Amino acid sequence: MKDSLLILSGGMDSTTLLYERAEDIALAVSFDYGSNHNDKEIPFAGLHCERLGIPHITIPLKFMHDYFTSSLLSGADAIPEGNYANENMKSTVVPFRNGIMLSVAAGLAESRGLSKVMMANHFGDHDIYPDCRKEFVDNMSAAISAGTYAKITIDAPYTQISKADIARRGKLLGINYAETWSCYKGENIHCGKCATCIERKAALAEAGIEDTTEYRA
Repeated sequence: MKDSLLILSGGMDSTTLLYERAEDIALAVSFDYGSNHNDKEIPFAGLHCERLGIPHITIPLKFMHDYFTSSLLSGADAIPEGNYANENMKSTVVPFRNGIMLSVAAGLAESRGLSKVMMANHFGDHDIYPDCRKEFVDNMSAAISAGTYAKITIDAPYTQISKADIARRGKLLGINYAETWSCYKGENIHCGKCATCIERKAALAEAGIEDTTEYRA
């Protein structure tokens, strides 16, 4: 029985989880919160759901773009280049983004009679994004369970593994990662220099996957 709702961005990680747990997923949900790259990611989310026969919806969260502060919401030129370890990458944090999305997803899951909300955060996110850490996931899951009749919980199976580990799983599943989007700048092709592009390249290389992503020269 399909009992889960997946938060699906259209990036490498959530797309891998979509394929890995397709038999459990009753609904995939993308959130359009006005980020630079939403328009690039979300079509890929829809593409993969269509292939797998999994219902997919997009929920607008325009207020986040209008009222929150983040370089991820401020255009391509605002996105810093370099690794996530650099202090300036904290500018890409969208305050409490996962908390907001998980709350909406939990309400939607209970409305649909589902018992789990799935997310594809991973270990490499932890230093920069506080709402990707195990402590946050555990406490948010407990709060959602306490606040729903169905005792809905968060299922975040990648919390303690790396992006390369995720890519290895995707390789076994035969996922074409060229049909996913990572770049935070959200231009016509991946920039190749922002932290998500650098992380994408490294993960694919470590997993032994040919990187057919088109990067800006």
